[in-house]
Amino acid sequence: MVVLAVVFTLIAIRQVGRFRLRIWQIMLGGAVAVLLTGQILPAEAAASINIDVMIFLFGMFVLGEALYESGYLLHLSHRLVCRASSVWALVILLVFAMAVFSAVLMNDTLAIIGTPLVLHLSRKFSVSARMLLLSLCFAITTGSVLSPIGNPQNLLVAVNSGLPDPFVVFLLYLGIPTIINLGILCLVIRYWFPGEFVPKKMVCTPEPLSDPALAQISRWALFLVLALILLRGVCSGLAPGVDFPLSVIAIGAALPVILFSPKRRRIVLNIDWRTLVFFAAMFVLMQSVFNSGFFQLFTDFSSLTSVPIILATSIIISQFISNVPFVALFQPLILQATASPAQTMALAAGSTIAGNLTILGAASNVIVIQHAEREGETLSFVTFLKIGLPLTIINFLVYAGYLMLFT
Repeated sequence: MVVLAVVFTLIAIRQVGRFRLRIWQIMLGGAVAVLLTGQILPAEAAASINIDVMIFLFGMFVLGEALYESGYLLHLSHRLVCRASSVWALVILLVFAMAVFSAVLMNDTLAIIGTPLVLHLSRKFSVSARMLLLSLCFAITTGSVLSPIGNPQNLLVAVNSGLPDPFVVFLLYLGIPTIINLGILCLVIRYWFPGEFVPKKMVCTPEPLSDPALAQISRWALFLVLALILLRGVCSGLAPGVDFPLSVIAIGAALPVILFSPKRRRIVLNIDWRTLVFFAAMFVLMQSVFNSGFFQLFTDFSSLTSVPIILATSIIISQFISNVPFVALFQPLILQATASPAQTMALAAGSTIAGNLTILGAASNVIVIQHAEREGETLSFVTFLKIGLPLTIINFLVYAGYLMLFT
């Protein structure tokens, strides 16, 4: 717990004397600290690293780099932003488009693909990069609530809860409040960045492909990923016992690029290896925290059965042991108490919108920031919390109020 506290503090300030620290360096330091102090054994640390997630991220990084390198990503953005006649319209389009794609493609995927896109839009239209990065983070987190394949914890909830039709249940219980929260997000962004919404002419110029051959490969790889993700969703709904790992999707994303592109070496070398280090280190540190039993000791999960309490507990504890381990810990306990669909959906929503509270509340936030820092932009812990705290409180009230209608 001391190591975790130090990690949170350093991520908040990211400065030690004259040295500027990166998030991945801080998390790696935390993992090394718990290893050196014997809080977790090396064999257990290695076993805690989710290889499925690591392969998934690697594959999606390869696809994201190919989309950007070929110019296809910017070419697609042209079609989106040409519909925007103002900065306000751009933010609305960005928020809802990223949210919908996040529900289908998974939030981490959109973090990988969306970051270079919003930074390009920031430069092209002279709009605050910080505003667009925050819009992206909050949009993909909130949008991923909508679907059982929007993020890993939702998938865990859908598979283990025995829901008869997870897609229908998620839409029924979480569709309307999620749309409301996305609308509120647009208003919150406008409130915090009033100077960005002055009238200005939005000149939309075509974005040519820089490498048509690589763009074609990237296009087919993207279609393959979409098909595999939809197939995974169908399998989880029709045959919950069928294992369809994330690594299969990642292989579908990376193989076309690695096999058929002459730029394969350059693409692989340019992917965000630092974020992969961050994830490996995070798995080790969070497993160590989980093993300590600290949160299990001070929280009686069996008594947490009401929708507001499930939501609040999910939001708070997901900041410290990560949302996926929290769901794995908490879900069996509420199922033993014969959880209603509304309570189960409260667990999914709460563990997801935890990502709107702090940077560490969602892995997708870290992916966005790590990618942004490669291009000279970043988001501070305090800036994120300043906007994320009131937004999360509003999210909580909307989801709690709506889900309580079903209890």
